[in-house]
Amino acid sequence: MSSEDREAQEDELLALASIYDGDEFRKAESVQGGETRIYLDLPQNFKIFVSGNSNECLPNSGFEYTICFLPPLVLNFELPPDYPSSSPPSFTLSGKWLSPTQLSALCKHLDNLWEEHRGSVVLFAWMQFLKEETLAYLNIVSPFELKMGSQKKVQRRTAQASPNTELAFGGAAGSDADQEEVVDERAVQDVESLSSLIQEILDFDQAQQIKCFNSKLFLCNICFCEKLGSECMYFLECRHVYCKACLKNYFEIQIRDGQVQCLNCPEPKCPSVATPGQVKELVETELFARYDRLLLQSTLDLMADVVYCPRPCCQLPVMQEPGCTMGICSSCNFAFCTLCRLTYHGVSPCKVTADKLIDLRNEYLQADEANKRFLEQRYGKRVIQKALEEMESKEWLEKNSKSCPCCGTPIEKLDGCNKMTCTGCMQYFCWICMGSLSRANPYRHFTDPASPCFNRLFHAVDVNGDIWEDEIED
Repeated sequence: MSSEDREAQEDELLALASIYDGDEFRKAESVQGGETRIYLDLPQNFKIFVSGNSNECLPNSGFEYTICFLPPLVLNFELPPDYPSSSPPSFTLSGKWLSPTQLSALCKHLDNLWEEHRGSVVLFAWMQFLKEETLAYLNIVSPFELKMGSQKKVQRRTAQASPNTELAFGGAAGSDADQEEVVDERAVQDVESLSSLIQEILDFDQAQQIKCFNSKLFLCNICFCEKLGSECMYFLECRHVYCKACLKNYFEIQIRDGQVQCLNCPEPKCPSVATPGQVKELVETELFARYDRLLLQSTLDLMADVVYCPRPCCQLPVMQEPGCTMGICSSCNFAFCTLCRLTYHGVSPCKVTADKLIDLRNEYLQADEANKRFLEQRYGKRVIQKALEEMESKEWLEKNSKSCPCCGTPIEKLDGCNKMTCTGCMQYFCWICMGSLSRANPYRHFTDPASPCFNRLFHAVDVNGDIWEDEIED
């Protein structure tokens, strides 16, 4: 190796190491060479898809995916002793999402670039071409179809193919006939199957988006502080960004209040909801367990065919068979009526407690004909009629009677003075203030000037068609 070649190689490798970071360029330790990773800049809203007539049976065939990043092309190279004066670098070019035919077209163009730069270093020109011109050179546009190379149908060739062969790979990377003719041995599609390729692309795209997000500054609209993306989190649907500290406090308050369905984006009127994974990342383990339990319970509550075992010690969800009112708990084997939550009673009407009669009466009066028939079938017509009569009686008593202050017996006042006698406990009481009166001298309540009902024994009493507002003094 001449000193000029040696110096040129060292200078080129040193320049590449200073231009690119450790993820893009890595110098080999044992030989004069290295590895470069070429990350392509994709157009906005770039889509990839797998056609439905793919050779592989894929559950996601026929679907399109919008991505921002594709896995890098990898250029491994070794510098011969007489580079750059005489020989080009030996290399392999590998990629996951390009077919062997497309990679071969790129290899051939790298050979042509060497011919144009013969006698000078060429690695930087190769890397710039791969990064900036690969998509245009191969005529790759959105949506881009992912394909696997058919290795059984190709004949491998070395780099010493005729220069005119490049035309067969340019544009759309050649026709099907071209793909069966030549594949450069330096071109490697580094992927096992089409299904694994899709997953690797989606995983890489997500990882790169997270990496870019973490390196940017964002303004939190809660605390109004600028923070790095690594200290922030965004809602997947709306992409609104907030710092993790503010979201943590927000989530914890909502979960403690039982509002697990309300972990929405804090932006006003924004319907985006935090995912369980985002909640788990921010809150403590015990609080997330509460969130998970309440979220499951609220989801089950929305399912019409799920009821809960009524036993206080159990409370497990039970699937209800269509058209059946019996539920059997799989844990405690308790058989219960899914309507009234009491022990299963067959075709007999559900029992109604006194407290529920009011609700039943209101529900029946507000129901349409279909729901009225359902309530009559569930509780029985007699129970419904009893509820209506009970409520009518209660309403009449509230309007026309007062309860005894001693025993609570309803008393109706038809005539006479305001000194009343309870028919239940025989207690004297005042009809005006409902206070209990002395059994020895009940009228003292109306004659004592200090009494609130002084001189009102016949207050509001109908006498010969006239209402006496006050008793006439003797």
